Amino acid sequence: MTTLLVIAKEPRPGRVKTRLTPPFTPEQAAALATAALTDTLRAVAATPARRRVLVLDGSAGPWLPPGFEVVPQCAGGLDERLAAAFAGCAGPALLIGMDTPQVTPELLTVDFAGYDACFGPADDGGFWALGLADPDPGLLRGVPMSTPATGAVQRARLMAAGLRVRDLPGLRDVDTAADAEAVAAAAPGSRFAAELARCRAVGRR
Repeated sequence: MTTLLVIAKEPRPGRVKTRLTPPFTPEQAAALATAALTDTLRAVAATPARRRVLVLDGSAGPWLPPGFEVVPQCAGGLDERLAAAFAGCAGPALLIGMDTPQVTPELLTVDFAGYDACFGPADDGGFWALGLADPDPGLLRGVPMSTPATGAVQRARLMAAGLRVRDLPGLRDVDTAADAEAVAAAAPGSRFAAELARCRAVGRR
C-alpha cells in the first residue's frame, strides 16, 4: 500500500493564497484555501492508503478529518521540505499539495506496478503530484521550485536516475483568480466551488 502525503500551509489570512488578493480579501483567500485543503484531504481520506500524512506548516484545524498523521514541515526551501516528507516514508509514497481541490481518489490510486515513479504535471509548469516507489529525498533536493521549469526539471531528475516514470493527468493549481474560476468549473460539486460562489456573491453586494 502507498503512503499518501499532503504538504500544506495552515489557511490563515495573509499567509495563504496571497495572489488571490485582489480581487479577494485576505479573509476570502484564506476561506478559499480552507475549502481547497478540505476537498484535498477528503479525496485522500477516500483513497486506499498505508498511511495518510499531513505535512503541515502551522496548526491543524477543524478541517482535518480523522485518520491523518500530522507532522511539521522542516525548515528550508520547498525542495528540502518535500525531500523531508519523503524521507519519513518507508515504502511507496505519493505526495500532493493543497492547491488542486479537483483531485479525486481515482487520480490518487497508484500501485507502482511496472513503474518506479509517477509525475503529475501542473498547468503552471510545476507539478501537483510526485510518487516514488522507493522514496529517495535526493531526487528532490536542489530542484528549483516555483518556477515555470520546475516540473520539467523534476521529471528530468527522475529520468536521469533511471526511473520508469508514469505520467498522471495534468491539473491546474489554484494560484490566481482565473485559476480559481477554472478549477471551480472543473469541480462544480466541490467545497471549493461553493466557497468561490459565496465570495463572488459578497463581492456583488
